[in-house]
Amino acid sequence: MKKTFQLTHEKIQPARLTDAIKHEVKKYIKRERRLALPADADFWAFKCKYGATADDCIEIHEAEINKYIDKSLADNLTSFYLEVIAQPATRSKRPETYQDANDDFDDDFDDE
Repeated sequence: MKKTFQLTHEKIQPARLTDAIKHEVKKYIKRERRLALPADADFWAFKCKYGATADDCIEIHEAEINKYIDKSLADNLTSFYLEVIAQPATRSKRPETYQDANDDFDDDFDDE
């Protein structure tokens, strides 16, 4: 999804427009997650960009989308650009130090 969202409408308040935009983005992400994964992938990762225009975008995390939509309303922007691209990804293995800490924790409860 690469789209410029308008925050002005003759009948709809900007706060309601942002709610509708959040719903549209959430629906898009949900639809993309339902697609079949390639054989070498574990999950769908989303590459997200936000900006006032398509030229001056910054990369953001998927969890920050709603925060940036609210920020555009607070900054009184008339429109903003949002890009959400689904990419297959694989999970990385936990670091050894984290696994060792969990193993020691489990051993403490075996004594009881």
